[in-house]
Amino acid sequence: MPCASLFVVSLEIFLDGNSDFALNPYLAKLNEFTFTRLARLLQGVTPASNMKPINLSIGEPKHPTPPFIREAIGQNTDSLAQYPPIKGTIALRQTIANWVKQRFALPALDAETQVLPVVGTKEAIYSFTQTVIDATATRPLVLVPNPFYMVYEAAATLCGATPHYVNFDAKRGEYAWDEIPDAVWRDVQLVIVCSPDNPTGVITTRARWKWLFEQSDRYGCVLLADECYSEIYFDERKPPHGALQVAAELGRADFKRLVAMGSLSKRSNAPGLRSGFVAGDAALIASFLHLRSFNGSAMSGIVAVASIKAWNDEAHVVANRAEYAKKFRELSPLLAKYVPVTIPEAAFYWWVPIPEQFGGDDEAFTRDLFEATGVTVIPGSYLSRIAANGINPGRSYIRIALVSEFEECHEAVTRICQFLSHSAARVSVAA
Repeated sequence: MPCASLFVVSLEIFLDGNSDFALNPYLAKLNEFTFTRLARLLQGVTPASNMKPINLSIGEPKHPTPPFIREAIGQNTDSLAQYPPIKGTIALRQTIANWVKQRFALPALDAETQVLPVVGTKEAIYSFTQTVIDATATRPLVLVPNPFYMVYEAAATLCGATPHYVNFDAKRGEYAWDEIPDAVWRDVQLVIVCSPDNPTGVITTRARWKWLFEQSDRYGCVLLADECYSEIYFDERKPPHGALQVAAELGRADFKRLVAMGSLSKRSNAPGLRSGFVAGDAALIASFLHLRSFNGSAMSGIVAVASIKAWNDEAHVVANRAEYAKKFRELSPLLAKYVPVTIPEAAFYWWVPIPEQFGGDDEAFTRDLFEATGVTVIPGSYLSRIAANGINPGRSYIRIALVSEFEECHEAVTRICQFLSHSAARVSVAA
């Protein structure tokens, strides 16, 4: 049985609720994991045998990991004999501090108090949320962009908070932060912002960051900037600004109630390295470190050495961006003949509205596309939720991750275009 199918069966057994032991009650509130839903949707669907499957559903970089990172791992195994320090090595913290200061033009960043290495940002987002949420409050809320990375929702839910979804406004090209009522803001403890954004690719403007800082001051909420896509952009003259950068420009160099997270997964094509950082407010970093002293999330010494080498090298990052830029530059015009799609501001996704003939059914589109072409994308509704206004902003969209190397992406886009062309022809004949 394929692994995905086995996982679906295991999940069904779990959800049956026939266990004779106690479980965390918040687990029952979690939605089905995105890729479990996708496996279920495609279960039993078989593309033509002559079509090699191409998976563009997962945001997992497929460009080769630089050889010097692999070599660093193989050459530094002595540290296996020691437990790694929870705080990470001073060499790694200083390397990260130097990189963040240079990349985001900061006046200063203290490697001792304002930087903490983490085992990937997924783990860090989850455990940082546990650090800041007071579940004893009457109605602890976490503002979550909608659509979003699923760990945001799970992190909030599993520590007793409630996600409040902030819908993406496609016409304005940003999330509808201004529509959040004061009654909601009063209960907000954490605001999560993804910039550059997954899946839309938009960058949070300086003006919006300034407004968010003002909201943080007014209501006392913490701001978490998920910036793991900060190094995937397409104009070398205009790297995306970051939250710490804007804060410093506004005279908030203490980064009060603000942390930013970055990662080597996308920047260095090393998702399996599980290496990232948290930087910002020293008081928040201290509390986060205290929590991490108990949960065992310390970075291996081998990973730390490889990470230092990765953060100190920009040549491979520039080359990596060039590969993504080529894909978007050459493939966007092909797809744009059938759907309104452009090169995103940053990150490696297309957030694509599906044609009207599919009736807004992103699940049916994804399933039909897979059956006809062997290309896997993800329905937009799987990355979003129905918000307070009754709208799921991901419905009628799909996310396409241009993570494979150029030739495979070109083949996938060619197949998608053929599928869209044939679908349009069928509608024309029926009319």
